[in-house]
Parts: sequence; C-alpha cells; structure tokens
Amino acid sequence: MQRYVRPVLVLLSASAALALSACHSQPALTPQQLQGLALYESRCAHCHRDNDLALKKIPPDLHSMFQRKTLPSGAPATDAEVARVVLQGKGMMPAFTGRFTNEQMAALLAYLHTGLR
Repeated sequence: MQRYVRPVLVLLSASAALALSACHSQPALTPQQLQGLALYESRCAHCHRDNDLALKKIPPDLHSMFQRKTLPSGAPATDAEVARVVLQGKGMMPAFTGRFTNEQMAALLAYLHTGLR
C-alpha cells in the first residue's frame, strides 16, 4: 500500500511546484492596476466575464484586448476609444458617465492593459 502513496505524493508535489512557478512568472500588479482590478470586478465583470444578468447578447471578452489592433467593434484598440465607450456606452452597453473619476478610468485602463490577469 505504501508503494502507491509515495508516487502520488511525488506527482502532487511536482504539480504544486509547476503551479507555483506559473503564478510567479508574471510581475505583481501595481497599486493602480489593483485599483483597476477592483473596479473591473465591481462594474464590468458581471457582464463581460460572468454574464450573470442573463443578457441575450453576450458582451465581448476583454481579455488581451489591447494586444489586438482593433476592439471587437472594429474601432481602434486605444485608451481613448475604450474610455469613450465606457463613458458614453455603445450598442447594448450602458454609459458610465459620471461613475468613473479620471483616476479610476486610468486605473481601469491600466488593469485592462494587463490582459485581465
């Protein structure tokens, strides 16, 4: 019986080490990015990740959006365009005018630039 326990423990240890190394391969988020993460989680994720509002049209996935040249709408993937869409709304997305300060918008954009990690 002990012969079977030991290999399993070795495999679990190797898996844990791999998981830990993967977690540490990315630099930590900056304080601004952490603020953006909190804003994303409280104001964006329920549609863009979870869709817990049972929306008929699924909002676009925002992962790695700044690594592409264009947004899902075809508009350029720039800070100015993303801020414009967030503040003015577009299509089914409501406008968030007055709900983000300039500092909060900068934090949200900083977090979005991380690719949503």
